[in-house]
Amino acid sequence: MIARTPLSGPSAWRGDEIAHSTRWLRDLSPRALAEIDAALGTCRAKGIPWHQTTREAFPLPGMADDFADIRRELEDGCGMVKLRGLPVARYSPDDLRQIWFGLGSNLGQPVFQNRSGELMREIRDEGADVGERYGQIHDNDAKGEASAQVVLSSYARTLSNGALRFHTDRCDVVGLLCVNQARAGGVSTLASSVAIRNEILKRRPDLLEVLYQVFYRSRFGEEGATPDAIYALPIFGERDGKFTSHYSLTFIEVAQKVPGVPRLTAGQHEAIEMLMALAKELSFEMRFEPGDIQLLNNHVVYHGRTPFEDDDRHRQRRSLYRLWLAMPNSRALPEDHAILWGQVAAGALRGGIGQSRPA
Repeated sequence: MIARTPLSGPSAWRGDEIAHSTRWLRDLSPRALAEIDAALGTCRAKGIPWHQTTREAFPLPGMADDFADIRRELEDGCGMVKLRGLPVARYSPDDLRQIWFGLGSNLGQPVFQNRSGELMREIRDEGADVGERYGQIHDNDAKGEASAQVVLSSYARTLSNGALRFHTDRCDVVGLLCVNQARAGGVSTLASSVAIRNEILKRRPDLLEVLYQVFYRSRFGEEGATPDAIYALPIFGERDGKFTSHYSLTFIEVAQKVPGVPRLTAGQHEAIEMLMALAKELSFEMRFEPGDIQLLNNHVVYHGRTPFEDDDRHRQRRSLYRLWLAMPNSRALPEDHAILWGQVAAGALRGGIGQSRPA
């Protein structure tokens, strides 16, 4: 059932408001840092590799209230948290991965980020030819040169220093740990999809109706080996009074190049254009510093990124570790969202690509 009234609550923020708020900021206390070091020592002593780190293997009982607070803010608050103060320079890369995976496993359940089963991805500039290299690896998978090029261009932007347009990831919460920052740029751009929804209702209620209708998308590059793995899903949805938006224009564009897929209507084109314009208008910028952790609820927050410039000479090279998390206090999703999420019940293990984690 679609509400024809504005949605209220802290998740319906505007950029100019949230930029001056501190409700989404948290700091790691000396007590928490000591407990993290103790848990790391336990894993080291037992020889547990980072990707096999579980909540039980990385015990943080003293941070239980902190994790509960963060979960509440992500689900019932503004939908984002920046946790500050992890002394990343103190640790080796493997220790950082173990710490970050241990924190993520205490907060939620890490899920796979691609078909190859990656549970943590390092986000950094892999060079201007990353799209070409990725294409060579997946040549046998590609069907339809134009469709493949859209996905490869998107992949190249993700792993290069180009700008990223607003989108959501396929998980309840996406987490980024900043290990190092670029010389310039690389600023996270965030917008409330709830506020965007409310503004469309105010300005163009006819287009709001369109966004609750199905848009055809391709699974190519995620689960599908060819662009013609198509599914239909609305951009906006509601259930039990809670909103959700799953949006990545790339996969809509790929689907449009597949024969037999219904073409976007004039209204759908206009609705997407308005959504993108409002995301920019209502957004704010969040810059990472080394040791910052950004957590975003994909159901209510769109994220993008400005271009960035590395400086290898002065070791100013942007590097982030990304986790995708299923959350134990997640909202229920509309039944028609099962085609993407699998499980739609509140608190269900869902999202990611394939199984939740290796056996």
